[in-house]
Amino acid sequence: MEGKVLHYFAGGNTAKGFYSLYDSNFQHLDRLFILKGGPGTGKSTFMKKIGQIWNLRGFDTEYLHCSSDNDSIDGVIIPKLKVGVVDGTAPHVIEPKAPGAIEDYVNLGEAWDSNLLSQKKDAILSLNAKINEAFHSAYSCFGDALRIHDSLEKIYIENMDFAKADELAENLIEQFFGSLSLNKTSTVVHRYLGAATPKGAVDFVPNLTGELGKRYFIKGRAGTGKSTLLKKLAQSAEAKGLDVEVYHCGFDPNSLDMLIFREIGIAIFDSTAPHEYFPERTGDEIIDMYDLLVTPGTDEKYADEIENLSTQYKNKMTEGISCLSQAKSVHDELEKYYIDAMDFSIVDRINGKIIEEIDKIEGKFL
Repeated sequence: MEGKVLHYFAGGNTAKGFYSLYDSNFQHLDRLFILKGGPGTGKSTFMKKIGQIWNLRGFDTEYLHCSSDNDSIDGVIIPKLKVGVVDGTAPHVIEPKAPGAIEDYVNLGEAWDSNLLSQKKDAILSLNAKINEAFHSAYSCFGDALRIHDSLEKIYIENMDFAKADELAENLIEQFFGSLSLNKTSTVVHRYLGAATPKGAVDFVPNLTGELGKRYFIKGRAGTGKSTLLKKLAQSAEAKGLDVEVYHCGFDPNSLDMLIFREIGIAIFDSTAPHEYFPERTGDEIIDMYDLLVTPGTDEKYADEIENLSTQYKNKMTEGISCLSQAKSVHDELEKYYIDAMDFSIVDRINGKIIEEIDKIEGKFL
């Protein structure tokens, strides 16, 4: 029987630039293979192969998706074996805790023809400069969008009942956890609910919440306390010893968009655009922050200002996504130089050694 597969982002193209949460997801691993090498050296293809091999053997696996390339992954984890493989090239540079003891560096550069690449040096440098410029432009657009979003939030914050917001949080804490207290230290991992990618906003909410019995869909507007509510729930769960999956906002990493408490089968998430979902099965429930906490008529009273800010925000996000798409297009050109310079028989040999190492680790569990 095949294992389960979880899909998520651990790195994001955000209003704060590229923001990594990789370390949080690798913290409990005993072995981490860090792949080094240029674009087009087969890192993503190999990591997918690792996931497929052990998934078919019945092991649950986790795919860490790439926010800059919709078809690639940046890492794969086999939780039961406490093993992971990750792309350790910029921008997701991994800081080792115990090099050699936990982390192993794998140099795929052994497989390329340096003489051939040196002949293309000027072209490679030019393409890298274009990629960096495109990402810089994207982050600038997202930063502008965040400032616009802050102005939109201000409208609702000034018309919100914070006493009711506190009461709502306390009620949900009691409803979710009651007197529950587990005699263990909580395990907390940080990820992203979704990400801005070259193809627009992408999330894996259906995959991540698919087997949970209870899902709470938070509706509302910008600034209606969704993230604050989630932070209070996460803090309470951690104090009670529950494991918590904390999913940050792919646009603003300081905000939270989803929590999952797998031990009690509950997910609660911001279900507004661009990750808007609606109840579709028994156990799904809506929590409407606007209806519960905001002065009635606020939407109507500030309709023109809200529409203007919303349009500005959408335009800036669209511009940023276009920059990511441009970066991806140039990156594809860059990959061709490396693909042409690679001896993939050497890559296969290197990859084979990693598979052998993971096989040995699996053998200890049998």
